[in-house]
Amino acid sequence: MNGRKEPGPAGSDTPARPPLVRELLLVAGLFLVYKLGRRLATGHTGEAYRNGRGVWDLERALRLPGEGAVQSPLLHGEGLAHLANTYYAVVHFPATAAFLVWLYLRRPVHYVWARRILAAVTAAALVLHLTFPLAPPRMLAATGLVDTARVYGPSVYGPPEADRLSNQFAAMPSLHFGWALMVAVGLVVATRAWWRWLWLLHPLVTLLVIVGTANHFWLDALAAAVLLGLALAVLRLPRHTATEAGRTPARPVPARGRALAGAGR
Repeated sequence: MNGRKEPGPAGSDTPARPPLVRELLLVAGLFLVYKLGRRLATGHTGEAYRNGRGVWDLERALRLPGEGAVQSPLLHGEGLAHLANTYYAVVHFPATAAFLVWLYLRRPVHYVWARRILAAVTAAALVLHLTFPLAPPRMLAATGLVDTARVYGPSVYGPPEADRLSNQFAAMPSLHFGWALMVAVGLVVATRAWWRWLWLLHPLVTLLVIVGTANHFWLDALAAAVLLGLALAVLRLPRHTATEAGRTPARPVPARGRALAGAGR
């Protein structure tokens, strides 16, 4: 019995989905490598605090708006701070996973492209985490910012010195923002509805949340955006797929019309 797949119908534009088991193993493997890599970046507490103060001073030299301007409204009531902390804790991974699942089921070519982009950005982020450990602003007294997760909850982190599940000194770049921005870009590219631009609200809200909760500096988000831009420039979506997402299929021309058009040449 021949084990080869039969070719699709002539002219079919429907691409085959990658094997599901392979994709699950690949994504799970990439996630485990990332988690283990983050653990390798621990143990650089002093350097992380020095880098944090350096980033804070650089932002002031660049006259960037203070992170406190975003956090201040959250501190007027426990509800807003709790909502922002909840968004930070529960939206990041599920939103990205749902994005990949939807692309896998509905836009296979876009799925492969998006998975490669996310893998490239995450790998580059891991290199930066290893070479540039960075304490988040909530850990630096000089910023005057409140650790909203610790005060209002919920918190995904324990004390940094006792945290065995995550590396809290991996603030730059912010993958919360980088992944959220890729989710929005991917959905804008892969869909045709006029309201698809509203997906850009996801990275916008994520940006306000990561800064307002004092988990990231502005420059952490900027670094993630730069890495994503480079990945998008290098790993391009196939041209025919990119154009089909925003194009109305051409109506077939009747045979008689084609004959008349040819007669006039």
